[in-house]
Amino acid sequence: MIDVTSYEVVITSDRTMMSNHHGKEFLGFLATGPAVGLPEKLWMWLAAPKIKVDGEGRPIEAPYGLRKIEAKLIDAGFRAAVIDPDHIHKHLDGMKVLMVGHHDFFAYGPPSNEWWLITGEEPVNRLSFMRFMRSETVRKAKAKGVKVIAGGPAAWQWLWELDFWRECGIDVVVDGEAERVIVDLVRKALDGEELPNYVFVGPADTPSIDEIPVIKAASVNGLIEVMRGCPRGCKFCSVTLRPLRFIPLDKIEKEILVNIKSGITNAILHSEDVLLYGGDGIKPRPEAVIKLHEMVRKHVKGSIAWSHASLASIKYAEDNFKLISRLASEYLLTEGQNFLGVEVGIETGSPRLAEIIMPAKSAPYPASMWPEVVEDSFRIMHENTIIPAATLIIGLPGENSYDVVKTAELIDKLRPYRSIIVPMFFVPMGVLKNRDWFKKQYLTSDHIDLMIRIVNHTLYWAEDIMNKFYLREPYLTPLRFLLKLFIQYVKWRLSRLVPVIEATTHR
Repeated sequence: MIDVTSYEVVITSDRTMMSNHHGKEFLGFLATGPAVGLPEKLWMWLAAPKIKVDGEGRPIEAPYGLRKIEAKLIDAGFRAAVIDPDHIHKHLDGMKVLMVGHHDFFAYGPPSNEWWLITGEEPVNRLSFMRFMRSETVRKAKAKGVKVIAGGPAAWQWLWELDFWRECGIDVVVDGEAERVIVDLVRKALDGEELPNYVFVGPADTPSIDEIPVIKAASVNGLIEVMRGCPRGCKFCSVTLRPLRFIPLDKIEKEILVNIKSGITNAILHSEDVLLYGGDGIKPRPEAVIKLHEMVRKHVKGSIAWSHASLASIKYAEDNFKLISRLASEYLLTEGQNFLGVEVGIETGSPRLAEIIMPAKSAPYPASMWPEVVEDSFRIMHENTIIPAATLIIGLPGENSYDVVKTAELIDKLRPYRSIIVPMFFVPMGVLKNRDWFKKQYLTSDHIDLMIRIVNHTLYWAEDIMNKFYLREPYLTPLRFLLKLFIQYVKWRLSRLVPVIEATTHR
């Protein structure tokens, strides 16, 4: 056993990230909202219960991004480890560098930003992270001269929290894929050399496949990366700024085996579009996707999920190859798995706005067909027991009343298809990062009408999903009861809130 004081680099995050969310990845999204209708401690238990750790405080499962940084530093010869936030005090004597990562440090990303604006209450992920950074242990670490490096998908948010940056004494913020730069930064920190305040990793500096390491320990809920980057070029997304890279099957297999060795029986295939794995531009290649799923199912006896898939890929793959039906019947909906979960992006129901903001999101179909692409894809998923959690952006630059109405019409057409739809206010990212945020005061009556339709759609299908598919395990009965109670609370709150909001919105 390695001595608990021997780690010179400690990698961590707050509790909303360092959790396996009861083994249900989607429950983690509860942490993006404020604790409504329940005490915060109970809300945190729902969203992010504490995770099992060993005697040194190393979690059995940890966020995949932190595992990648851990692996990169270990491969470079550093004594580095991911440590649970409740246990980093054990490493104060030996720690020289503290690294913190997060998907949404300050709740400025979607959907946290929207829940905050609508309710006026800070989301629990923001509260949890700021409490952690103000904790006695972190203060002691800084007093001992420990260098603090922050990074991850939400690194850009530190630019909006400069006072807190100074309060916490953050030495470096790394914005972008870090594998190519992190070893040099840690070496400089350990050698006492001067560090840059902010490191932006642009497309030219993103790591190659050979520079991306294999994780050394298990990732939360078996999440495994199969692809980086996206070729669709949506203007509101930062991922499309990065080059497309397919992770080789042998690397994916090694990481799956790491998870299985730790007792993780499920797998989440992570990519901006799983169906484009090994693809030909924006067209899926069924052979590559089938080989991927054959390999995964050979090892994974539990459930398989996709982190993301594009609606255009779903439609194209099924229309041309019957690929969705084949994947569902042969590899996904097997014994022990009765549905597949995936996140998809609707973003808008307006062909006009789609052509301006995301012209390739519908490819190989024209942007003018976007509503048809969305509806057909939802039908295909419903028929194959694939349950999408769909995002929709309110307040995209250039949006007008026509666009909002067309989106509302599309939501009505999607009512027959089992799905969760989450409305999000526009957050300036990607090539639109210099545009203004969409704020609560910009809401019009058309927006309110759209949001009511979305919430009613989601509440309707949430009960169906809970009754037939989700949280069916006996040990999750208390959690199931609380979530059903929360759904009823939301219905009641909505019935009282809608008249008030409508009276204060623009007509």
